[in-house]
Amino acid sequence: MSSTPEATVPDVDRQQTGALDEALDRLQHTGPEWHGRLSNHGPMVVEAMVRNGHSDEVSGWVDWYAAKLDALPHASERIRPEQWREALGDPTRIGDWLEFFEIEMKQQPWEDVLIHWWPRLLPGLAASATHSVIRLGHAVQANRTHPASETATREIGQSLAYWAARWLPVPASAKQTGNLDPSSALESLPHMGERDFGFADCLAELATDVRWPSASATLRSIDDPVTAQQQLFDLVTAATLRYQTHGHGDEIMLVHAATAPNAVARILPSLPHRMWAASVRTAWAASAAITLIYNPEDSRVDTTDSAPGKGSRSAEDTFAQAVEHGDEHVIKFTDAALDVFTRTSNPSALAAAQHAITIIERDS
Repeated sequence: MSSTPEATVPDVDRQQTGALDEALDRLQHTGPEWHGRLSNHGPMVVEAMVRNGHSDEVSGWVDWYAAKLDALPHASERIRPEQWREALGDPTRIGDWLEFFEIEMKQQPWEDVLIHWWPRLLPGLAASATHSVIRLGHAVQANRTHPASETATREIGQSLAYWAARWLPVPASAKQTGNLDPSSALESLPHMGERDFGFADCLAELATDVRWPSASATLRSIDDPVTAQQQLFDLVTAATLRYQTHGHGDEIMLVHAATAPNAVARILPSLPHRMWAASVRTAWAASAAITLIYNPEDSRVDTTDSAPGKGSRSAEDTFAQAVEHGDEHVIKFTDAALDVFTRTSNPSALAAAQHAITIIERDS
């Protein structure tokens, strides 16, 4: 007797899909923000935990994290397809955008919705301090890993809705005129100075900073999609490794200098090639803006990779250490660092993750 398709699915895959669906379903009944403007990291974290082999620990983590989240906001006024521009970037309409994309996801394949909305949302990549695109990156990854999951597909709609509601332009140079690689371009960014205001206000100030146009134009301009993708990988690598020596500038926000472009890297394969180069340029602008805003005046030599027993940790052990720590930023940064390690075999990527585990404190 021949096996049915169902019988050929490994038990571990069914377990992972079940764990992810259960966790996402619980979290999709909570709002994309809580306690004012704090982003709900739950969907990002559980996707990373399941994909990295920690399905058994997901439920307990969600128990702890979901207790502090707000309820899912309700819609108040329907957004008509021809009226989307009027509601773009209006956080008071998060509920309306959630309803809008719930309908969109039911009417079309998720790939078509993504391709249609990506050019509209891309200029506002700074939305929610880049948490929207990071959440979307994890959602797209979930749909590649668990393609038959309706819950994972719904997560794409909620991610797009959050991005649309918090849409925030990234100040970028009108033209890339530089010739630097991503690592050198990040190193060339100046120190913005002391700041005691939020990310959106920092961006507004950056847009009028006379240093920003030239600073943001230093990266080599690339139009070929394949070469642009490699440049994006190099940017993620550079931002990840830089965290070792500069993470103290802001141990939370500088995580996103790596995780935001890494989210775009995860999404690129689901987009047509014609969208790749612009996506990479916008990802660079967002990562550069975060780096400049939170750039410390001095670098510090991190000794994590030379500490007894730490430098020899495997990728699996490093991620297990992040899960044991429990902080959402630690887990998602370590997940990005593992992507870098997989591509480059550079142990400094794991050391950067271990440094984040050391300097970031978990909220109670």
